[in-house]
Amino acid sequence: MRKTPPLADLTNLQRRSTGFGASLRHNWPGMLALLVVVLVTRAAWFGDPVADYDEQLYSFIGWRMQYGELPYVDWWDRKPFGLFAIFGLAHALFGPEPIAFQLAAALAALAAGWLTYANARLIGGRLAATFAGAVTVMLLSVYGSHSGQSEVFFTPLLLAMVRLLAETRHPAFTRRAALAMLLGGVALQVKYTVLPHCIVVGLYALWVEYRRGADLTPLAKRALLFLALGLLPTLLVALIYLAAGGFDAFYFANFVSFFDRVAANQGRWQDGYRILLVPLVAFAGGGAIAAFTKSRPYDWTVWRLFVLFALGAVGSVFLPGTVYGYYFAGFAAPAALLAVPLFNSRAPLRIVFSVLLLGALAFLLYLPARYERSQQERREAARFAETIAPHVGATSNCLWLFDGPTSLYRMTGSCVPTRFVYPDHLNNALETEALGVDQTGEVARILATQPGVIVTASRPVTPQNHQATALVKATLEEDYRQIATANIQRRTLTAWARTKPE
Repeated sequence: MRKTPPLADLTNLQRRSTGFGASLRHNWPGMLALLVVVLVTRAAWFGDPVADYDEQLYSFIGWRMQYGELPYVDWWDRKPFGLFAIFGLAHALFGPEPIAFQLAAALAALAAGWLTYANARLIGGRLAATFAGAVTVMLLSVYGSHSGQSEVFFTPLLLAMVRLLAETRHPAFTRRAALAMLLGGVALQVKYTVLPHCIVVGLYALWVEYRRGADLTPLAKRALLFLALGLLPTLLVALIYLAAGGFDAFYFANFVSFFDRVAANQGRWQDGYRILLVPLVAFAGGGAIAAFTKSRPYDWTVWRLFVLFALGAVGSVFLPGTVYGYYFAGFAAPAALLAVPLFNSRAPLRIVFSVLLLGALAFLLYLPARYERSQQERREAARFAETIAPHVGATSNCLWLFDGPTSLYRMTGSCVPTRFVYPDHLNNALETEALGVDQTGEVARILATQPGVIVTASRPVTPQNHQATALVKATLEEDYRQIATANIQRRTLTAWARTKPE
């Protein structure tokens, strides 16, 4: 196998390194197609306040940042500051409603699709690159990033890293690698589990520098530079909290609580995840077979980088002790890039086969039914909030969600009786030792404030703290009456209003 590509290949790489404006002029049909795919796969949830679980917490904390309230100090979670900053910026620009972060997520999905396209063009034609971009966008939605999960926000950052490192003969490779490491640091501030990606990409950049002739001393200096740039965003956030007097809260939430949280019995794998692998195997496996048979990539070095990108995704998805199905959205872009040779095949039935694969993926989205469910659940949530609102206040008689949608706090205009605003943090037995406070004790303290309304759910989504649950049940039986129910996320929520005066 040749180590140096012919002049034609180098010319192709240089042509693809043109500026954004020129790229858009030459590739606007692909961009337009990706925009359509983004809208088709995401618009069904625009404005839905209960489209998913975690994003409601990120939205609440990001929204409250506009009022000078800080993650970890005023509102507890362990996600990085950068994720809340994204939601905060979205709400500052577009208002407090869920459409704000859903528009931001749609833009991120479009960026992910376009950067997939840009990477794919290095080893395939425009049509193949368009198909690959569409696969990224669609898989993000298939795996639960249809509204505002963190995966949709870090995916374009990782793809930008790959694109910067793809052209190993670029005269400014070292500067591009440094920028890639900085982007990796930003991605870490969206979700720390991208760390394996950063390690893989960093080692790849150093290997390229070595192959380009760097001696040990300059190589060591570049390694330190790459490490410093990767850590820089997190260090800046740490300095902000140090200056604000909240460093201890920041440090515990970001770097201690992750290890204190108990892994679920399922661990990193459960039998139901096998079905989640089917689209990934179809695209990545089909692309690999095509690459070694009828449709060799334009540049093998780039395709091998895509393989490393996929290996980084494996480490990223399975890094936590408990893996949830929506983590598989982290495989979306790597699978799409590995599939490029399949889409780029010269076989007569290439387009037909590719369209059939995309059609099967669209079927998995099951958009008509999901649109219907979204419309129904947002109506349920609005009615539920309307019933609760007269029983709660902005400064007293707070609503407390022992289990239910975090968005109800904003929808009812209620105060919040605890900084542990996400219900899962106080009802989930896996979190018992990971909050920095006694979980059952915090539940008892909240109940002592006599919330105006308490919301519970018919079915838990995590292993429950039985002591906390018993306290809540006893209080409800003695002091509360049922005022409303709602069917949301395949569970029945119940609102209980206090019957006894304070």
